[in-house]
Amino acid sequence: MMELRRLRVLHALAQHRTVAATAAALHLTGPAVSQHLAALEREAGVPLLEKQGRVLAFTPAGRLLVSHAEVILDDLAAAESALAAVAGNGSGTVRVAAFASAARGLVPRVWGGPVSLRLVVQEPAAALESLRRQDVDIAIVHSYSLLPRDIPPRCEERVLLEEPVLLASSRAERGPVRLADYADHPWLVPSSDLSCYEMIQRACGAAGFVPSVVAESADFAVLVALAAAGAGVALVPRMALPDGPLGVHLHSLEEPLTRKVFALTRSGLARRPDVRTVLDELERAARER
Repeated sequence: MMELRRLRVLHALAQHRTVAATAAALHLTGPAVSQHLAALEREAGVPLLEKQGRVLAFTPAGRLLVSHAEVILDDLAAAESALAAVAGNGSGTVRVAAFASAARGLVPRVWGGPVSLRLVVQEPAAALESLRRQDVDIAIVHSYSLLPRDIPPRCEERVLLEEPVLLASSRAERGPVRLADYADHPWLVPSSDLSCYEMIQRACGAAGFVPSVVAESADFAVLVALAAAGAGVALVPRMALPDGPLGVHLHSLEEPLTRKVFALTRSGLARRPDVRTVLDELERAARER
C-alpha cells in the first residue's frame, strides 16, 4: 500500500520540478526526498521517474500517479475542512495572494478580524501558480470581458465584483465615448508584461486601431496622473483608480468593457471556517465599494 506522505512528496515534485526545490518546500533534506520517492516506486511496483540528462522526468506511470495524488490530496483537504467546519470557530491564519488594486481596495477592509492574514501581492498568473503550489489558500484574480481567464481544475470560484473599465482623459466629454474616436490620441498603458496591457491592445484592436503608446507603467496611479496632465488617454478599471482628487475626467465606454474580480480556492478549502470567513468578508467589502 502506498503511503500518503510519499504521495505528497511525489505531488510536490510535480509542482516544484527539482528535488532541491521539493525538499525546501516540504522542509526536508534532499536525500530524504529521494528516499521517499524510491520507497514509493517500490510500493507502486513500476518506475515513476527517469533521468533525462541531469533532471528527473516522470514516466507515464508517474504522471498517472501524480494525477491521482492530486485528487487524493484535494479530497483529504476537503475532509479536513469539513471537520474543521464542525469543530472550528472561524479563527486561524489564511494566506492570500492578490493583484495590486485588490490588495489596496479589498484586503485592508478584511484585515484585523478574527482571522490572521498573510498577504503577497501578485499578478493573477503568479497568484494562480501560488495557489496550485499550495503556497496560498486564496488567490484574488481578475479577468476582462475581452480577455477571459481559465479557471484551473479542482478550484472553486467566488465572484467578488464586476466593474467598468473607464477612459481617463484631461478633456470633458458628454455621455459614453467611442473608443475609435481616440485612435489618434497618445496612449498611456500598463507595462507590457501585465494582462491589463493585453486588454487595452484587444479593446483598441476591436475599435479598429493600434494605440500609439507614449508611456507605460505598472502603476495605474501614474497613468491617471499623466492623463490629468494631458499626456494622453488611458483605460482604467474603476478599482484601480487612486484615492483622492484625480484631476482627470472619467468616461464610460459606448461599447462597455468590464473587469471581473474573483477569489479562487482549491476544492473543498472554502469549507474551512477561517477561509470561509475571509471569503465572506471579501464579498462584503466588494459590495460596499
